[in-house]
Amino acid sequence: MPVQYTSIMEEHQAVRNNVGIFDISHMGQLIVEGTGAGEWLNTILTNNIDKLEVGTGQYTFLLNERGGIIDDLIAYRIDEEKFLLVVNASRTDEDFAWLDRHRSKNVDLKNRSADFGGVAIQGPRIAELFHALFGEDVDLPPRNHIVDLEFGGTNVSVARTGYTGEDGVEVFFRASDATKFWNAALEKGKPIGIKPCGLGARDTLRLEMCYPLNGSDLSPERNPIEAGLGFFVDLTKPNFIGREVLLRMKQSGPREKLVPFRMKEKGPPPRPHYSVFENGERIGEVTSGTLSPSLNWGVGMAYVSAPHAKIGAQIDIEIRERKFPAIIEKKPLYKKS
Repeated sequence: MPVQYTSIMEEHQAVRNNVGIFDISHMGQLIVEGTGAGEWLNTILTNNIDKLEVGTGQYTFLLNERGGIIDDLIAYRIDEEKFLLVVNASRTDEDFAWLDRHRSKNVDLKNRSADFGGVAIQGPRIAELFHALFGEDVDLPPRNHIVDLEFGGTNVSVARTGYTGEDGVEVFFRASDATKFWNAALEKGKPIGIKPCGLGARDTLRLEMCYPLNGSDLSPERNPIEAGLGFFVDLTKPNFIGREVLLRMKQSGPREKLVPFRMKEKGPPPRPHYSVFENGERIGEVTSGTLSPSLNWGVGMAYVSAPHAKIGAQIDIEIRERKFPAIIEKKPLYKKS
């Protein structure tokens, strides 16, 4: 997956206005199954697996004992006791090793990443492309559902999820079918302005929505409460790795919080590791930053000390030894009209 195929701006606008396709074959795909698979996963992941019916998925976290984020992922229940975990590419081996180390005897774990690929197709015209690919009489799955569909003599899995703030699907298939599906999607999508999209557009799109990026906004040193993602942590579950740390932090409050911000002036865009100031005092550090193609402003996310993490607060971002004014905003930064 390149940074860009044509230009980040072009690809970004294709997703916001028509439809774009991302090659996500680099992402990891792990299969968990066995008589105790669901019960075991509930002791490993933060969200509540019991809430998943067959054919549905949820966003969740894999934590270390300190409550730090090893990975953020989507868990799909694809059978009563069989689950597909779609994990970040750079974490696949680490995730697999961690899960295997903590695995119950009645649970099987398989890394199918090398044998399977995937694409994310995102944009407001997704329904048109979906029907062009799968047939007018085939229903688009509901949000956060996953279904198996026939395509070109083989089966693919289609999940209605995404990372852009637009409607869309993620399609998973055998690696041997990857080229066939990619080319078919581009061909069928021509009349509606489809564009292949790279890592650059993925980053600008997700940042406008304040979706975190593992390795930048999320790390083993940060936990979901600090990242403002406590909604995906079920502390009513009696036992999962990292629970006690998160419970204490929920009660006492985090020392730092991840906040979105927007620059107040035109100028160089914010970048990771730039310092954040308020009234001359250093209060935090930028984790993600870019020029938003939709807003035409510099935007980003930063961890700042909790007392300063207030919507509407005036801050400064230090860029090349100069301070540029910014404002802490409410999520998401981009709102569709």
